[in-house]
Amino acid sequence: MSPGAYDQLITQEISNRLQGLPAERVLREVLESDEAPQVLARHLQFLIRRAISSISNSDDPLAKIRMSNQIVNAIAALSNGVVGESDLVSETGDPILWAIEPENSSDSGFQTPSVRLSDSALLVNGRNQPSIGHELNKELTSVDDVDLLCSFVMNTGLNVLEKNLASVVSRGGKVRVLTTTYMGATQKKALDRLVDLGAEVRISYDGTTTRLHAKSWLLRRESGATTAYVGSSNLSKAALTDGIEWNVRISAREQKHIIDTVSATFENYWNDSEFETYHPERDGERLIAALQKAGKASGDDVTLTFANIEVTPRPYQQEVLDQLESEREIHGHWRNLVVMATGTGKTIVAGLDFRRLVETGKVKTLLFVAHQKNILDQSLVTFRTIMRDGSFGELLVDGDRPSEWMHVFGSIQSLNNLDTEKFKPDAFDMIIVDEFHHAAASTYEALLNYYKPKVLLGLTATPERTDGASILHWFENGISAELRLWEAIDRQILSPFQYFGIHDNVDLEAAGVSWRRGFGYDVSELSNVYTSNDARVALILEQMNRYVDNLGEIKAIGFCVSIKHAEYMARKFNEAGIRSSAVTSSVSSDDRDAILKDFRNGLTKVIFAVDIFNEGIDLPDVNTLLMLRPTESATVFIQQLGRGLRKSDKKNCLTVLDFVGNQNKNFRFDMKYGRLLGLGRKKLADAVENGFPYLPSGCHFELDRVSREQVLANLKNALRFDQRYFMNDIKSSGITNLTDYLEYSDVSIFDFYRNNRSFTLLNRLLYEPDHPVMPLETSLSGAIGRALHIDDESRISAYLKLLSSEEISLDDPYSMMLGYVLFNTSVTRENLIEKLGEAKESKVLAEFQEVLTILNQRRSRITAGKGLDGVPLEVHATYSRAEILAGFGVEVTGAEFGVKFVEDKKADLAFVTLNKSELHFSPTTMYADTAISGRIFQWETQSATTDSRGDGQRYMHHKENGSTFHLFVRDFKKDPETGVTMPYMYFGPADYMEHKGNKPMRIRWHLEHEIPADVLAKSKVIAS
Repeated sequence: MSPGAYDQLITQEISNRLQGLPAERVLREVLESDEAPQVLARHLQFLIRRAISSISNSDDPLAKIRMSNQIVNAIAALSNGVVGESDLVSETGDPILWAIEPENSSDSGFQTPSVRLSDSALLVNGRNQPSIGHELNKELTSVDDVDLLCSFVMNTGLNVLEKNLASVVSRGGKVRVLTTTYMGATQKKALDRLVDLGAEVRISYDGTTTRLHAKSWLLRRESGATTAYVGSSNLSKAALTDGIEWNVRISAREQKHIIDTVSATFENYWNDSEFETYHPERDGERLIAALQKAGKASGDDVTLTFANIEVTPRPYQQEVLDQLESEREIHGHWRNLVVMATGTGKTIVAGLDFRRLVETGKVKTLLFVAHQKNILDQSLVTFRTIMRDGSFGELLVDGDRPSEWMHVFGSIQSLNNLDTEKFKPDAFDMIIVDEFHHAAASTYEALLNYYKPKVLLGLTATPERTDGASILHWFENGISAELRLWEAIDRQILSPFQYFGIHDNVDLEAAGVSWRRGFGYDVSELSNVYTSNDARVALILEQMNRYVDNLGEIKAIGFCVSIKHAEYMARKFNEAGIRSSAVTSSVSSDDRDAILKDFRNGLTKVIFAVDIFNEGIDLPDVNTLLMLRPTESATVFIQQLGRGLRKSDKKNCLTVLDFVGNQNKNFRFDMKYGRLLGLGRKKLADAVENGFPYLPSGCHFELDRVSREQVLANLKNALRFDQRYFMNDIKSSGITNLTDYLEYSDVSIFDFYRNNRSFTLLNRLLYEPDHPVMPLETSLSGAIGRALHIDDESRISAYLKLLSSEEISLDDPYSMMLGYVLFNTSVTRENLIEKLGEAKESKVLAEFQEVLTILNQRRSRITAGKGLDGVPLEVHATYSRAEILAGFGVEVTGAEFGVKFVEDKKADLAFVTLNKSELHFSPTTMYADTAISGRIFQWETQSATTDSRGDGQRYMHHKENGSTFHLFVRDFKKDPETGVTMPYMYFGPADYMEHKGNKPMRIRWHLEHEIPADVLAKSKVIAS
């Protein structure tokens, strides 16, 4: 066989032809069970078509149908009732059903489009080909519902289709339209006409975003003959009739999985808070203003200052405010941490939160704490705008001192210089701490330990500190609301970026630059290497010329290692004709203000900085970042990146040039890139190897060949956490306590407990090598690895109590849950107590208890209470399948199933895996089960389930019959990072809403509890 890519099943013929080829030349792949139906059916379709085509047209006209029916009978004999006699093709009369006319229809009847409803085609408005407008008009005569997604809607396009769209509504169908104000192209008159004819219209008013370029029509038919058009046509005359447009017409009969993708994506956008329902009388003026603003040339727009901030929250900010209210009012948690990416408006959220608490009488006084004067100045302006009071608040920083002490905006330095004895601990009702990741420092610790406010609100973009110290203990170890960087980019709240990792030909190990664990490179030695390297500067200038669109329009920040390095770079760039300045701690505040003014006006093109721009400076027009020093710290890297991610009309995206040298082998690329992209080490290594196929929308990530090889080698080295590594690390650290070691180590608890490792057994191998390791101890070590998903306080408390109790009641459902965690399926009700007794003799079980305590301290999610009376499972906690079944009182046998009905509890348990293929993006399986919104989840039943009997009837009528339905959802079967079986998150009870289809049924469930925001992003087709 010829060399090349095939991606096909190995038939007997191909197997014979492969015989002579060396094994290393032939790349084979496992056929995954969830992909098998599609892959095998595609092969059979080819064979069946070939067989039926072989029958001559001159033969018996029914011969082809008879062959088809023989094939159906053969399938029926093998399918256990999934296929049967009812699937045989009729051998009398015309065998194709086109339509059944509705009763008492006032319409002229269904019209047949040029392209069969069961066929797919590409339409290009070409010669001898029907236009898309013509085909849509024909199809609209037979549809039940219409979903339109397009960037803009115009009168000329509506003129073409209005009559038939109106007829859909008159027949009782729905017409839903999603559009935007992008470029000001949408016409208000067209939207008003759509609403008048009965369509529901939702609009994204953010005209600066390029998010919605998609154009699609989804034409739903209850008959199953759903079709879709996906391509380049907006709702305009040119697009529908004579423009140079390409549109693919897709048929559910032929490519159901693509229809599923279109449908699921539309539903996610329809339920996205960015798209707001449009009512002409209520929203007309707002629409006009948004269209006018979006239609302006970018140069005409004025960058808003903090004084001009809208006091109405944007949808994503309202989500955070809602989460805060839920935490306080429902759960009684008044110490809240908000994690929001730089540039998403943390201070606005804080101001709106304070205003709401004032209005409801919860608080009166306020202390706002930050570590830089410019942050306090900006925050005070924001609060004055939100509170609609120009005299609101007083500064406590440098020489400024309050007189009323009601609403104080103070620096941490000034606050620590106060005589706190003059203030009672409850002097301030609400304390807001900006950049809360600094709070582990002693200055913040002292302040937070002294004051006892009614409400504590922490704000940060990066809760993970560079020194590993935790800040979560101030908030009952929980994050109340979270909007991370990659989600903010995906929602186009922040600017997309193009990242280029470029090798700079500097070998830091060969140069002898010292490295210290936990501290990184020696700054002075690193500075000396970079300030004596004109070749590196030349390379930087060359790469800027290559990757930056227009050097005349560049507004760049270069992050340097030292003052000496920043001044050197500014000098070299000025010599090259690019006006540049160094902004460091040695520059006076007046000079810095002058430099920033020139930078904003475009006179200064590049600022070289040392740490000073990591936080607190708003320069939204920055379009280029130069990463000129190794930045291992994920926190610092994200902070630096955040300097360029603020959106601006003057840039389409941020360009990041990161100059990567040969790093010390202990340098942590996984920390740096993993936090940026939201990936663990294993998935990150796969992404590097495969060219970063999955990124936040609008982003590009590229490493040159040398950088890619180096980063990949570094990541793979970081993945090699074997027994020898840990033994050497434990020995060199001299630490003999697990908790202390995990705090000292750079390794996550998940990496540490892979492969049945335990701290107890590693220490025994080090210090008691002659002491034998018993099989039970190895088994218990594996149990620790199986327990790392445990994330709710009630279960941890129950497990710890059981492990310390002298007597155990088998009537306590937690006892068997714990038994399965410790002993897997070898445990039974009969042997549990005996097994626990044996385990308590081992020090490994004590380690298990210590790990549970650590997990309790690291909990970051608040559960939503029990999902069913008498069952100990907490909604939004994470469980193994065995724990779930044991919690519902079911004996675990190890058998796999997708749904389980528990008779005595009258409860259906549905186990859902979102990404069913481990090896590929699998469009045929991934949209069967998906979150439509925070409260709506689509679930596909098993293939034989029908709505006329059995399980299907029980699902549909569970309320009337007194049964409940419970969803358990996980991302993958195997954790991509560890390779171990992934646990399920309990989504809680759900109520039947509606369903489509049979064998299988697609059911929509309404969840009693909102899916957590971070989990929702993974559960939806879109990540916003």
